[in-house]
Parts: sequence; C-alpha cells; structure tokens
Amino acid sequence: MNKTARILSVAALAAFASLGAHADEADASQFATQYQTNRTRAEVASEAATVAATRSQEPAGSRVVTYKSTADRAAVRAQAAEAVRTGKIPFGETGSL
Repeated sequence: MNKTARILSVAALAAFASLGAHADEADASQFATQYQTNRTRAEVASEAATVAATRSQEPAGSRVVTYKSTADRAAVRAQAAEAVRTGKIPFGETGSL
C-alpha cells in the first residue's frame, strides 16, 4: 500500500511539473501586437490634440459631491447614542449577532 501511494504521488508530481514546463521567450514577445500603418507621425499627433481637447481627463465618478449639512454635531451624536442604547444600530465587534 505504501509503495503504491508513493508511486502514485511521484506520478502526480511529475504530471503537475510537466504542465508548467513550456519554453517561451522571456519577454512574452509572442503576445506583442504588430501594427502596419500608413499614417505619419504628424497626422496622429494632430488627431490626438483634437481628441484631447474634447474629452475629460478625469475618470468617471472621481468628483466628490459636496453637501452642506444643517445638522448640529451634538444633536447627531445624541441621536446615535440613543440608537445604540435602544438597539437600533449594532455597536462593537459583535455587530448584529
């Protein structure tokens, strides 16, 4: 039994090791995309300048919406303390368990 298990484990290890042993270029150049273009550098630069002027450079949703609160800090703290006392919101590490 012990000898069979050892042989099977060696075979499984050899199969696992052979899956990862594939020869390839170190820089993964087989995935590089080759481009054939007929446009000049000046044409591309002028198009990029017009596109950049019409698009926003900010990622979508990156602006923070400001909100002016009219609530009093002491009133909000008192309401939170009352909610904790009455069990409406969880408190501490136990959460709502």
